[in-house]
Amino acid sequence: MTSLASFAGALTAPDRRPPPEFAGHAERRFAVYRNNVAVALIRALETRFPVLISLVGEEFFRAMAREFMLAHPPTSLLLTSFGDELPDFLASFTPAEDWPYLTDIARIEIARTRAYHAPDLVRLGADAFSALMSQGIEALRVRLHPAVAVIHSPHPVWTILAMTSGSQPAAAIDDWQPQAVLIDRPELDPLIRPLTLGTALFIEALGAGEPLGRAASTAASRATDFDLSAALAILIGGGLATSIHVFDGDLP
Repeated sequence: MTSLASFAGALTAPDRRPPPEFAGHAERRFAVYRNNVAVALIRALETRFPVLISLVGEEFFRAMAREFMLAHPPTSLLLTSFGDELPDFLASFTPAEDWPYLTDIARIEIARTRAYHAPDLVRLGADAFSALMSQGIEALRVRLHPAVAVIHSPHPVWTILAMTSGSQPAAAIDDWQPQAVLIDRPELDPLIRPLTLGTALFIEALGAGEPLGRAASTAASRATDFDLSAALAILIGGGLATSIHVFDGDLP
């Protein structure tokens, strides 16, 4: 009897022969079932990556999705993670080489899905920070809400997102500069907002576990636009943290 893994592999690989149980007349029924599975997986990707569709068109996206499905068949019954490998796939997908920004757009859409499914945790307000900031901010360490993600790109991803959403008129981008975005779900639906590169690096460093002082130094050393006051306003005012404590390690 064909194993479940072998059966699933045959479903997502059209060059493989159907299991022996489907030989003869049943082979046609298996082909129909295989096609239905492919259609369902492509639709799952369409649901998860609407911005990509608007950028490349439905025909190109579906052809790309089919190639992706063959290279990266789903490994879980839950399709919420299907497509996580798409950014890396796009980076080496020759037909998409004229759109190098698609990789980062896909990363943003993946972060948006993860934010939507992130657990609801209590977010800290300004009072929680005020109680500890009197001791100095350098040694404070925060834990970001699981819905929070930061993506910075060498491409103007925020402008591209704004144009595809209709919030900004579509036009040629004359000033092709790096941009960063924050993805979060403060209420029911995920939100995407622009960040300066410095603030993006700061929040990213906090998310990696660096104490606040070290995160600020990291951001300042890599971005001339870093403004600690503005970054703290986003961190605290945006309710990005779920816990805060004094870092007890050795600071440089």
